[in-house]
Amino acid sequence: MKRLIYQVAVGPQSKLYQKCIQSVKEYCEKYDITHIVQTIPLLMIKPDPFLSNRSEGASRLGYLPIFEKENAFEYINSFDQIAIIDADIFIRDLAPNIFEDITSKYAFGAVAEREMPITPHYANKIKNYSIMQYANISHTGDYKPNAIGFEFYNMGVMVINCEKFKPYLKGQKPREFLTRKEFKPFIDGMGNWKWSTDQTLLNYWVKKEIIPTLNMNWKWNGLYKGIEDNRLPEAYFINFFLKDKLPERGENVQQLMKDIGVE
Repeated sequence: MKRLIYQVAVGPQSKLYQKCIQSVKEYCEKYDITHIVQTIPLLMIKPDPFLSNRSEGASRLGYLPIFEKENAFEYINSFDQIAIIDADIFIRDLAPNIFEDITSKYAFGAVAEREMPITPHYANKIKNYSIMQYANISHTGDYKPNAIGFEFYNMGVMVINCEKFKPYLKGQKPREFLTRKEFKPFIDGMGNWKWSTDQTLLNYWVKKEIIPTLNMNWKWNGLYKGIEDNRLPEAYFINFFLKDKLPERGENVQQLMKDIGVE
């Protein structure tokens, strides 16, 4: 099986990014996985300057860096499986091979946030978030609403079975895919999507197309300060996604490693 882990780290890398990317590099070497880190913008997806609701800060570079991750789709014909992993995710030494967790039955795999051992505070936060992001489009797919809100996947970790996933791209290159007319409101940040990332766009797409999706075990995407602290040692991958919750905004890597039980 030819496998790829794709990451994007455009611009200067913080100490946290360096530590996390190094952990992914070592993980790939362990399991004979190709590792690609994109360090320059390639897609440069831009919101419509006349219609966009995006903040000035969101498009300060003249494009939206978060959508660079979808350049991984460029490799869909070159690998059997692809994982797209955010650059602020640390992988533990003893983490198993993530690709072995998703069988050929599925085209796509990710972790649903509400299925994580989340804190009460974060549960309330994602309930409000899910309503803002998905209430207006909940008729387009099965979002399985419950007491914690709508089901959505955290796209910090995504796994793709390429042959089964490929038909949903309809032969489109990454830029063609992202610039589909139906995605324009997400790119332009209309309404409640002003601050949205590729996460909302991809959740909408996966639900609408009824892509065969595996709800992966939360251990593949443990949210630092999103899940209970005492559960962090169980996580294979730790996602340092809340910059304002990180010691010295991620520069104090030694403290972060201590917090997750890595000496």
